[in-house]
Amino acid sequence: MSYHFFKVCAATPQLAVGDCKYNTEQIIECMKLSSGQKAGLTLFPELCITGYTCADLFFQTTLLDQTEKNIRLILEESKQHEQIFIIGAAIPHKDNLYNSAIVILKGQILGIIPKTYLPNYNEFYEKRWFHSAHDRVNSTITYCGFTVPFSPYVVFEANDIPYLTLAVEVCEDLWAVLPPSLYHALAGANIIANLSASNEIVGKDVYRRRLIAQQSARTMSAYLYASSGMSESTTDLVFSGHKLIYENGNKIAESELFEKGNALLYGIIDLERIFIERIKQNNFKHSSIIKGLDYQTVKFDLKPSVFEWERFVDPHPFVPSDRATRKERCKHIFDIQAHALARRMAHTKSKNLVLGISGGLDSTLALLVCVKVIHILGLSPLQIIGVTMPGFGTSDRTYHNAISLMKLLGVTLKEISIIASVKQHLKDIEHDINIHDVTYENAQARERTQILMDLSNKYNGIVVGTGDLSELALGWATYNGDHMSMYAVNASIPKTLVRYLVEYAAHYESEKDAQEVLMDILDTPVSPELLPTDHVGGIAQKTEDIVGPYELHDFYLYNMLRFGFSPSKIYYLAQQAFKEVYDAKTLLKWLEIFYRRFFNQQFKRSCLPDGPKVGSICLSPRGDWRMPSDASSRIWLDEVQHLKDNT
Repeated sequence: MSYHFFKVCAATPQLAVGDCKYNTEQIIECMKLSSGQKAGLTLFPELCITGYTCADLFFQTTLLDQTEKNIRLILEESKQHEQIFIIGAAIPHKDNLYNSAIVILKGQILGIIPKTYLPNYNEFYEKRWFHSAHDRVNSTITYCGFTVPFSPYVVFEANDIPYLTLAVEVCEDLWAVLPPSLYHALAGANIIANLSASNEIVGKDVYRRRLIAQQSARTMSAYLYASSGMSESTTDLVFSGHKLIYENGNKIAESELFEKGNALLYGIIDLERIFIERIKQNNFKHSSIIKGLDYQTVKFDLKPSVFEWERFVDPHPFVPSDRATRKERCKHIFDIQAHALARRMAHTKSKNLVLGISGGLDSTLALLVCVKVIHILGLSPLQIIGVTMPGFGTSDRTYHNAISLMKLLGVTLKEISIIASVKQHLKDIEHDINIHDVTYENAQARERTQILMDLSNKYNGIVVGTGDLSELALGWATYNGDHMSMYAVNASIPKTLVRYLVEYAAHYESEKDAQEVLMDILDTPVSPELLPTDHVGGIAQKTEDIVGPYELHDFYLYNMLRFGFSPSKIYYLAQQAFKEVYDAKTLLKWLEIFYRRFFNQQFKRSCLPDGPKVGSICLSPRGDWRMPSDASSRIWLDEVQHLKDNT
């Protein structure tokens, strides 16, 4: 199953300026190489049949006749390959010459796209030789025996590959104020191909990356770019053969500059991901703007190819892998959390912030956010009331870390044991204290929340929630216990990111004497500590032993909510991302638990307290996620079961 992935290639062949025969031989060699790698589309540079730098040789009929002759050879070769080829050539039409892209499939020309914007400044003189697409007389052309669309306003739509619609622009078109690709995207194109001859000067490669990344993001498309190589360098111009493949603003692949010989760059595009991005955007609909442009749609048949997987799948999509980027991301998120809570505290005219401190990661992050809030508002750390509430499962390690951290941060420390009150409560409801079931566990969580709520009333404060996004997704929170607060600062922070936020705050937002305690908290296993400790006073109840690894659940959550992928596709991606970590049985076990818990626990998310949105995924019922509390999970679980049956 393809899962709607499509392999593309950007090729820079070794060329000889003006030698159409040699150039065609190299183009055909690239065609064979890309077909061998199962690419479904190969893009070549601008004017690659002749070379971009032919200058006044473009006025020679010999060169133009040889161009057409050699394109016929390429058409013949293309019959042997199950892919689209996009070739750059100078095409004469109605007494004008056009810098054009020729779209070829299995011996046929599907369309010819003339360049719209011709650079005529600095080192560029294209208006000396070519006319703009705006100067066309007809919207069709007959070339090499094919009468086809001749216009920049053409989209090519696959019959047999869902979501595949292609459009083309040529080099300077991208640099224009209104690039044709904007209109192409509104007309339905989700792959934009750009044939280019962009010479290399200092800093231009950086600008090129930014430009293509931005255009790919703006058009919500895959953007494929191929530029002329150094074999075309002549006189004052130097070319580097820069090739780029982007998808929705994200780089899929990039070539080195100044590669030798025939250089090919491959990338795998996720067509379904683009489709889902677009249907979620209300402003990305077929626009009335393009109605006057008379877009033509060319349908084509192309069999999906089976290729080896070569696309990176991030196992931790919430956490940037680059250290510098991660630091910047954590700082931004930490600032969002702190300023949001500061606004709530100021608006409610609260005198204090009240929160439970367990010695675990989530409450530590919330406490560090509260400390920053106090600095923002110019208040005293004593206005943070940190409450540690040891119970039946509290370990010595977490207890001492909680106490030490609060003392080092200078907050108001309160220690209130819940053992006696919970024992009384269990007695009152006639529950055997030796039965360690959900009643036993939740009684402790609700007692802690009651204490915090009552303290907030007593001290004119607000209860700061500590639960995170991953716990909300799995319903790993006691309803009307830790599920409830007056402002939940961690509500859109996934568990895999919480750790790095605490690490960031330890190094950049905290005094040195607190860092040692924070480092030990980072090394502590995640646990609700609601069951009695082991025989040496250690943590007996580890969350990930019960609900599964958070790195898997965060991966599942991201791909389900961000892109709407099916269980099958998420499982396939997980196999790529975690192939050296988890086997298929383990991935499917926790995938089933993820879907089961996600659907069954929606009722908790339907009544969440306010909390700051910090990323693209949020489960607030007032914001990004609106789901019926009683929605059925059957079709998702049936799909998971089918995967299990066939594994």
